[in-house]
Formats: sequence, C-alpha cells, structure tokens
Amino acid sequence: MMRALWTASTGMMAQQLNVDTISNNIANVNSIGYKKTRIEFKDLLYETMERGMVKDGQGKPVNLQVGHGVKVSATTKFFTQGNLDMTSNPYDLAIDGPGFFTIVGPNGEEMYTKDGSFKISVDGENMKLVTAEGYFVQGTNGDIDLGSNVKDVIIDESGLITVRRTDDTLEEIGSLSIATFVNPAGLESVGKNLYKTSLASGEAFDTAEDGSGGGVLQGYLESSNVQVVEEMVKLIQAQRAYEINSKSIQTADEMLGMANSLRR
Repeated sequence: MMRALWTASTGMMAQQLNVDTISNNIANVNSIGYKKTRIEFKDLLYETMERGMVKDGQGKPVNLQVGHGVKVSATTKFFTQGNLDMTSNPYDLAIDGPGFFTIVGPNGEEMYTKDGSFKISVDGENMKLVTAEGYFVQGTNGDIDLGSNVKDVIIDESGLITVRRTDDTLEEIGSLSIATFVNPAGLESVGKNLYKTSLASGEAFDTAEDGSGGGVLQGYLESSNVQVVEEMVKLIQAQRAYEINSKSIQTADEMLGMANSLRR
C-alpha cells in the first residue's frame, strides 16, 4: 500500500513541474522571439515480482511487474517560426528561417537570440548596434560599428548593412552574423531571450556564405510561437492529472485506515 503513496506523489511532483513549464510559456506569450517549451516524462523503475516463462508451449507468458511512478526526463524547446510582425522600425530585425543573431555578452562570451529588437548605442560620434541590455550585435567582422553622421541604415535580405551618411553617400559596413545549429533544441537558455551553445547543440555555423540561416527582414519582429489556446488545454490536462494523482493518495490512505481499524 505504501507503494501507491510514493508512486502517486511522483505523479504530483511531475505535474507540478508541467504546470510550471506551461505557466512560463503563457507568461512569455508576448516575448519577442520566445520559443515554447514542452516537458517530457518517463516511467520509473519496475519491480519484477514474477517473470514470464514459456517452455515446451507451457508456462506463464507474461511478467508480473509493478511500476514506481514517473519522472521528468527533459524539457524540449520548439524552434518553429513565430509570426513576423511589421514595426517599421529600421533597427527591428527578424530572421525568416532557422538562423540566430549573434550577440557578445559583457564577459566576451558569444550568445544567440531570435529577438531582433535592437537599439543604437552612441559612443562619442560612433554608433553601434546593440541589444536592449547593451550587448553588441555581431557582424562578420565583429561588433557592428555604424560610424558617425548616420542618416539611415539599410539592411537587405542577406544581412548586408549599408549606411547612408548625412551627406547622402552610401557605405557598406559588413553583414550580420547569422548562426545555425545542428541541434538547436540542445541550446541552453540563459534568460533575456538569449541562448548559449552546449555539447548537445554543437558549435554554431556561420551562414553568411550560403544563406541557409534564412532571410533578414528589416522593420519586422518575430513574435513568440506560443499558442495560448493550446497551452490552456495543456494546463487543464495537467491540473486533472494532478487531481487524479492526489485522489490516488487519498484512496491509499483510506485503505490503510481500514486496515488499521481491523479487529480480531
């Protein structure tokens, strides 16, 4: 009987983490470039009380096994494309494809993002393209330095950046660094819409030459790929699963109470 108590408790803990994951998806429904997460479960160790055995056509053809509950095995990110929303802001960029923008953090570590809501950082007369946190956006030649006397910035589909100066001259200053990964689901989320590479994701591939990362759209942002209705259905399912696991604990407790109240 105690097995039922512990088994049901693993189900409640797993569903609690499931609700936490779904809640995070719903909370980030308006986060630019956010990718929804799904939690995955696996059953726990089985106790084999009697093994199946057939000899000469006779015997027990099935095992007698009792499971010990469930565990959370992984959380998987889905990097499907979100909607591309027009903003008409020249520093808002979206990638129509699997690629990621490359960012350098304050400690010099390269990170990657789908959030293209970039800003301009002014240092003296020079202007650089940065994230909202001030991290430098990377091009094929390092930090994207727009220089001075900037009148307009033009970024084409391939990521080529052209600056129009105040005297109406045009200057090409390089291309955006767009990265792809063999296994993007293996990227490590670090918050602020940023990801780091891991052994599971593999190293980043620069797609500047072949364009396999997708096309860059200036004046657009990629919205979250979270579907609120889908998450609400999952939330109801998780709540009902949590409820039925708690009912299993209650039933086991009642049965133990009946056993304790027996009299000879």
